[in-house]
Amino acid sequence: MTERTIDKAAADTLRRARDAVAREAWAEAYGLLGDLDPTCLTPDDCAAFADAAWWTSRVDESIVQRTRAYSGYVAGDAARQAGHSAWLLFYEHQLAGRTAVAAGWLRRARRHLHDEPECVEQCYLAWIDAEDAQRRGAFDEAMAAARHMASIARRRGSPDLLAMGVQAQAGVLVAQGRVSEGLDLLDEAMCAAMAGELSSFFTGWVYCLGLQQCMACVDLERAAEWTDAAMRWCAAMPAENNFRGLCRVHRVEVLELRGSWEEALTEAGRTCAELLPYERRMAAEAVYLIGQIQRRRGELAAAEQSYDRTHELGRDPQPGLSLLRLAQGKPDASATALQLALANGTEAGGLERCRLLAAQVEVCLALDRTAEAHSAAEELRSLARDWQQRCGSETTLLHASAATASGAVAFAAGDLDRALPRLRRALTFWLELRVPYEAAQVRMTLAAADRAVGDDEGARMELRAAEQAFRRLGAVPDARRAAALLADVRPERPGGLTEREIQVLRLVAAGRTNRAVAAELVISEHTVARHLNNIFAKLDVSSRAAATAYAYRHGLT
Repeated sequence: MTERTIDKAAADTLRRARDAVAREAWAEAYGLLGDLDPTCLTPDDCAAFADAAWWTSRVDESIVQRTRAYSGYVAGDAARQAGHSAWLLFYEHQLAGRTAVAAGWLRRARRHLHDEPECVEQCYLAWIDAEDAQRRGAFDEAMAAARHMASIARRRGSPDLLAMGVQAQAGVLVAQGRVSEGLDLLDEAMCAAMAGELSSFFTGWVYCLGLQQCMACVDLERAAEWTDAAMRWCAAMPAENNFRGLCRVHRVEVLELRGSWEEALTEAGRTCAELLPYERRMAAEAVYLIGQIQRRRGELAAAEQSYDRTHELGRDPQPGLSLLRLAQGKPDASATALQLALANGTEAGGLERCRLLAAQVEVCLALDRTAEAHSAAEELRSLARDWQQRCGSETTLLHASAATASGAVAFAAGDLDRALPRLRRALTFWLELRVPYEAAQVRMTLAAADRAVGDDEGARMELRAAEQAFRRLGAVPDARRAAALLADVRPERPGGLTEREIQVLRLVAAGRTNRAVAAELVISEHTVARHLNNIFAKLDVSSRAAATAYAYRHGLT
């Protein structure tokens, strides 16, 4: 493809289009390039047109323009550019799920770049080699390829591909079980993005892949920090930013866990609007999280619709759907669905399997299947121990879930000596992670365990804290349940005083006369005097001053 002679108006449009590309004003560039006769465009213009289409969420059109660019580079014997275009076509078809077509483009990329002197485009091939070897479990081979990628990028002066090479090495380390080392290296790549050292495309790419890795490693704190950084970058970018929706998915997940449900719902709605045109699988994750919030709020019909939509978009709606069935009074259906999900996902690890197992514990305990619940809880504990050996951390979502399940199973079995410390440990984990809904749920079980050992005061405190957390979140069914249980726990009253006697004592301690107390409580002075006599007798004191001192000592003022 060669640039033909064009008239003055077309030449001016092409000049403005190229200027818009240079400024990364992708919507403007897309409009201007679309107004031109395709025969006016060079291969570089077609590649820029493909970029503009991609940034503005027109992925299919991006593929069309990228194919034209590729053909032009081949015709011009530009092997490096042709190889790069072929690799990008491989990547875009792979994302769209067209694996056979993607494989064909990858073979072309290899053919174009195979005999070329060392060039930065060869980094892409090394990257794929690293991923392929990692999937096969050939970690030494994968690490060698990732390091080769980084070395080429360093020698050829490409900070973009150097950051991707570092991230590839981090992925190999994590897959190898060297999680702590891998996450430290991942931070290095993410810092390059945050510091503005990378081009826009690679900044988004590094953030997107890094956030996926953080959540896969159940590292909520790290994910939260980098999600904030990614969203700040997105906010500073033009509106046409294809990475905005991808980063927002992870932000929704963090917001949902941290209890910012209203904000999470708003962000999830935006995510769906941004991703549905071209990335349905990622949009499905946002829809699933909407269903999670709706279920916890007691909006069961709306939650069911969200889970149905999640399934339609290609994401398994478990374990949320099973927990919905439990809330609908269908525990047997819930248990069956979870058994199938766990059986079909035997290779799943990390957060996905953790959530399935935690839900299985909850459902099995509801059905009095203590042995099954114990088995699931033990697998969770095993996963947590293995993870701690791999990453050195014991404060992750996985550890909190394992402690919660283990404590709940021990309580159900009547083993209070094990249940109480495990539940308190779980509560500590959830509070440190700042995950309020799960913390409140643990408080409910802990309150029941406290009551079982006769600690009504401890139970009352846990139930009150749980009710307040549920109300703040908008988890209406849970808040009602906590309030009902709280009403059933009679608080211990100092000295055996009745509630009315405590009211009288508080007012006396505040310096009120009998007449003032009577007026405030709308009772007679004679009744006030009778209450005072009873208070003096119960507390074994003989004066208002002594009763006041007692009130202060016991926190009744």
